[in-house]
Amino acid sequence: MKSSDLTAEFFRLPIRTLDEIAPGTALLLAPHPDDESLGCGGFIAEAVAQGRPPVVVIVSDGSGSHPASQEWPAVRLVEQREKEARNAVRILGLPPDRLHFLGLRDTAVPTEGEAFSAAVERVADLALDYDCSTLVVPWRHDPHCDHEAVWLMGKVLKALLPYVRLLSYPVWGLTLPPDVILDQPFPAGWRLNIEPHLPTKREAVKAHESQRGLVIEDDPDGFIMPEELLEKIIQKYEIYILS
Repeated sequence: MKSSDLTAEFFRLPIRTLDEIAPGTALLLAPHPDDESLGCGGFIAEAVAQGRPPVVVIVSDGSGSHPASQEWPAVRLVEQREKEARNAVRILGLPPDRLHFLGLRDTAVPTEGEAFSAAVERVADLALDYDCSTLVVPWRHDPHCDHEAVWLMGKVLKALLPYVRLLSYPVWGLTLPPDVILDQPFPAGWRLNIEPHLPTKREAVKAHESQRGLVIEDDPDGFIMPEELLEKIIQKYEIYILS
């Protein structure tokens, strides 16, 4: 299926309440600090409003966004991005004890081996500790190696915790070139109306200042959130695909 046809189908998915989409407590996996707000900001805010805040796990350390910066070496950048993530989820209303960082290296999240197994075990423990019944991970076709690795974590976690509902959310997949052919069946899932939380989501995304070109000045080729992504992602519906 062409990516343009598939993403068009996303915006035809039925609209359901959060209770119908993600019953119980949810655990959300974000590949990088900012994906939690971009992909699931409305979900987080709505779950908090319902009195059942999710658990948010940020998998990578965010150190890969500005590799040429001398003023912002990896250690300093990791601290900045963690601070931004804490500010973002605070804006969304998430209690600070529901946010966790795995600290895996940005652009090198493993897909196998001891580090992968340790990460899966850590997330499984969190899911059990918080009695989570829904797991939310990036969409398998998001064109970034870390997103793909975290999707794979979700599939392994589903096998370990078969009672959880596994959902995925698109971020970069919404910006794929229209003629890309994807090995993806007709999507099953839902849209969540986040219109009441849209201003809050927008502010949470803005909290990731380093990714908006507002902090780091000595890496002209460093990452800046493209307007194309923001136009597609900050809308009244978030998409959750049943995996």
